[in-house]
Amino acid sequence: MHFDLFYELSLPPFLDRPETQVYAESLDELTLAEQLGFRTAWLVEHHFMPAYSHSTAPDMFLAAASQRTKTLRLGNAIFPLPYHHPVRVAERVATLDVLSNGRAEFGFGRGFSPTEYKTFGVDMGESRTYTEESMEIVRRSFGGEPLSFTGKHFAFEGLEILPKVVQRPHPPIWTAAVSPDSFEMAARLGIGVLVGPFKPWFMIKEDIGQYRAAWKRHHGDGPAASGQNPKVAMTLGVFCHESAKTAREMAREPFEWFYGQLLNQTRPVLENLYESYEYYRKMGKFRGLINKAVNLTLLDTLGMAAVGDPEHCIKRVQALKKEGVDHVLCAFGAGAMPTQAVQQTMRLFAEQVIPAID
Repeated sequence: MHFDLFYELSLPPFLDRPETQVYAESLDELTLAEQLGFRTAWLVEHHFMPAYSHSTAPDMFLAAASQRTKTLRLGNAIFPLPYHHPVRVAERVATLDVLSNGRAEFGFGRGFSPTEYKTFGVDMGESRTYTEESMEIVRRSFGGEPLSFTGKHFAFEGLEILPKVVQRPHPPIWTAAVSPDSFEMAARLGIGVLVGPFKPWFMIKEDIGQYRAAWKRHHGDGPAASGQNPKVAMTLGVFCHESAKTAREMAREPFEWFYGQLLNQTRPVLENLYESYEYYRKMGKFRGLINKAVNLTLLDTLGMAAVGDPEHCIKRVQALKKEGVDHVLCAFGAGAMPTQAVQQTMRLFAEQVIPAID
């Protein structure tokens, strides 16, 4: 199991931090993460979501991080492909791979915000076809040969995409996976899945089982072929403290704020998924959470956060590993706590939790 970091670059009102401070402190945290042995830093891309996420140009942030680190891998989680021309995406991923000397991870998805779609001039009803065409173009660009393509949305001939990626055959490819269909698609394409922080654990367990079964149908039981990525990565809000009571006291306001913001953004997505999950259909537990105020107890009960002492965090991570999670994307402090507290919990997690995961 690998341990990563996950960032939204939030500006919660109760911290009163300017963007310059958030960016600088986050970069400092990535430098520390490398020293502590974390594997990858992941940044989202969102637009027009003040306070919740100021990560609008994550590849630029990751490029800056590439010059301050040597081994930490750097991932987009995710490029919303319908908002971008795929050739530009291919160039930007390759540029990050060059700047980092082969440490880029490429995550893609469709995005979910009607405001973003309207602003960028894309019909949300065409999101699937935009994403499918863009993904094919970006993937083929990694081969290094002149690229031609004719599709519904894009057409060009004989383009040489520059620069070339360093990693061979290409950077690891991931997709944001939300609906059951997206897990099936990821397995068919031979790529990894990035599971966001807004779904409860009982949903994700179903998703992982479906992904593993679909992978077996499409690719068999043998080792993954070159360029394939049969991995599951899950985002988890984390705050670890020597005292479980202190952990909950410190984390309550920032975690409830962050997950409240998150669920406000994603509630329409979750409502559309209601009938897709057998357990959700039978129990209806999660509907109560997305229709009322978030609280830390519910987040913990639903497995959406790990807040407590090292023993509690170990148990939570062991449960994820048992069900087949390969990467835990730790949102330390839920992106809404002072950097001093975040760095302290990173150290404690690295010293006491990671070594205990067998």
